[in-house]
Amino acid sequence: MNINLSDRLKKLPPYLFVEIDRAKKEARQGGRDIIDLGVGDPDQPTPRFIIDALHRATLNPETHRYALDRGLPQLRIEIARWYKSRFNVDLDPDREILPLIGSKEGISHIPLAFINQGDIGLVPDPCYPPYNSSIIFAGGQPCKMPLLEKNSFLPNLHHMKPHILNKAKMLFLNYPNNPTAAVCDKSFFKDVVKFAERHNIIVCHDAAYSELSFDGLKVLSFLETDGAKGVGVEFHSFSKIFNMTGWRLGFVSGNPKVIEALTKVKSNIDSGVFNAIQASGVEAIKRVDRVSKSIKGLYQRRRNVFVDGLNKIGWKVTKPRATFYVWAPVLGRYTSASLAKELLDKADVVVTPGNGFGSSGEGYVRMALTVGERRLREAVDRIRKVI
Repeated sequence: MNINLSDRLKKLPPYLFVEIDRAKKEARQGGRDIIDLGVGDPDQPTPRFIIDALHRATLNPETHRYALDRGLPQLRIEIARWYKSRFNVDLDPDREILPLIGSKEGISHIPLAFINQGDIGLVPDPCYPPYNSSIIFAGGQPCKMPLLEKNSFLPNLHHMKPHILNKAKMLFLNYPNNPTAAVCDKSFFKDVVKFAERHNIIVCHDAAYSELSFDGLKVLSFLETDGAKGVGVEFHSFSKIFNMTGWRLGFVSGNPKVIEALTKVKSNIDSGVFNAIQASGVEAIKRVDRVSKSIKGLYQRRRNVFVDGLNKIGWKVTKPRATFYVWAPVLGRYTSASLAKELLDKADVVVTPGNGFGSSGEGYVRMALTVGERRLREAVDRIRKVI
């Protein structure tokens, strides 16, 4: 039998983190002690009170049934309360909030609601890979917006050609940014709203790292901006701040028509988030401020240990103000891929080559602060012997 892949699947590059995982497994099978700074998967356990809430919810047979399309009302109400408290943004729990099977799921599905064959989706470069692949799966064409250090890793929205803008239907953004760890200010979001209004483009802002900031920085929500709810939505995740990557829980909020369209897509694809996990999410978001303070402290200490260590051995790296990533320029003789290979082969340290996030990521590697301080110090010592 001939099994032929779809054209859409053929257009996709190998998924970056699958390739990294393969290389790690091969190294570990050889008995090597790998320090993994590759994939951003928190090493800390999910807080006990969330696990207890899940357990209690599973004992209720009502949670075993299909979830409602729009998710548990209690979860949507708590999300709205948190948005008001954290960002001073009012959200209608019934029309402007939708729980997701992790933010990645919602990001991957939302183009299906708006992109037709040949339409363009504006995607930052470098970026979290699903922005790009979701446009392709919907039959559209990604148009890359370079994120350059000289522009503070912000896209230049005013230099796009008219023929691109005429076909553009969606714009993906992500601040604090993965992989660059860049943050933005109010003026940038104001420009985004004006840009979206002028060109009738839906904004999809990924705010997965909004609660991971350092040195007293208070990260903004896109929805705080005047007019933002009129042009787009914002995605959030429970994965990073609550150490719940495997639980698969997130949400999207904002423009009710966009939310309604994504709800229709999802109702034809999935049956919602397991109700017991949504119930645990209710308890999680009630205590987000307390958890966030502890997690910020943990990653800020790790950041200081690691980045200070790299600078001491001659690798000049800027301390990130948010996320748990370090975006480091490669050293003179290396490319992104060759440095990543060298560090794996000679130091048993896994880092992610920047060009795996897009061509504009060439010249950088991304390192995740998802191992303890002792291992970060050891990683610095191993790197010193290579560079």
